[in-house]
Amino acid sequence: MARKCNITGKKPLAGNNVSHAHNKSRRVQRPNIQNQRIFVPELGRMVRIKLSTSALRTVNKLGLLPYLKKLGLTLKDVT
Repeated sequence: MARKCNITGKKPLAGNNVSHAHNKSRRVQRPNIQNQRIFVPELGRMVRIKLSTSALRTVNKLGLLPYLKKLGLTLKDVT
C-alpha cells in the first residue's frame, strides 16, 4: 500500500540525517496518512478515503465535495 494522500498527492520524501560531525545517513520523511470514513451529505453515505492530516483538516472545514471541486477533482478520482 503506497503511503500517498489521494487528495493532495503528498508522498514520502528522501533526504539525509546530518550529524554534528557532518556524517550523512539516508532517511525518509513520511506523510501522516490516515484511512478515514467521511460522511458526504450530498450523497447521503460514507466514503472511505486515504488522506493526509492536513487534507483532513481542510475537509472538516470546507466539506469533501467543495474541497475536491476547488482542487478540480471528482469523488471517483480519490476513492
